[in-house]
Amino acid sequence: MSRPRLLLIEDDATIRRFVTLALEDDDLELVEAPTLAAAVQALQDGRFDVVLCDLMLPDGSGLDLLRELAAPDAPSAGACRVAFSAGVSAAVRRQLEQIGVHRVLGKPVSLAELSACVAAAVAQAAANTAAAPTALLAPVVASGASVPASNTRQQAIAEFFGGDANLYAAFSAQCAQQFAHDAAAGDRAMAHGDMAALRRLAHSLKSVLLTLGHGSDSACAARLETCAANGQTDTSAVLWDSLAPRLRALAA
Repeated sequence: MSRPRLLLIEDDATIRRFVTLALEDDDLELVEAPTLAAAVQALQDGRFDVVLCDLMLPDGSGLDLLRELAAPDAPSAGACRVAFSAGVSAAVRRQLEQIGVHRVLGKPVSLAELSACVAAAVAQAAANTAAAPTALLAPVVASGASVPASNTRQQAIAEFFGGDANLYAAFSAQCAQQFAHDAAAGDRAMAHGDMAALRRLAHSLKSVLLTLGHGSDSACAARLETCAANGQTDTSAVLWDSLAPRLRALAA
């Protein structure tokens, strides 16, 4: 019997690494797609049992893709769909429920919760059938909202890494490499007044920083996301000037 296949649609490389760490001991095949276009191609190339999808992607909406996958004749029809995003609004949550998404998995998430969610999604996919569209309409289960903010390294290790300091260190090292690229990307976005790009960057950073235990930096990224979304260029510049040096320090 072939192993279950999971499609991870996530543009942030550090979060993809976190998911890989969480699922490395699970008996499944993980395929990564950093963009909506890559996800569509992967779905055309083969069938998946589980689709774990971020909602904010650089080339489109993960919500739209999850909606399209609800159709009985869609690629991987019957796959269990999980929304994987930070700060999902009540309105978006209702839309996800209407299209039968199995679960909303909030960021940040612990390794244990992520693994348990995927295991449940694999079991749900096995019960689904493409010939019975109503089987796709499972109630949405929310997660992530009750996770307390991590302000220290030790809290992060306990909350998100099951107390495993080595796993934390491996993920932290991966993040350090990415933070240098993130700082440069943010500088470019500010220089060109690209608030959409800055918003996407801040959206990813707020989860990654909280997962690492940098609560105040995560809060700064969250404020930056809101300001960038509202087109508040001046305030965004102030927040970025505060956050960018922290990213470079973490990358050093």
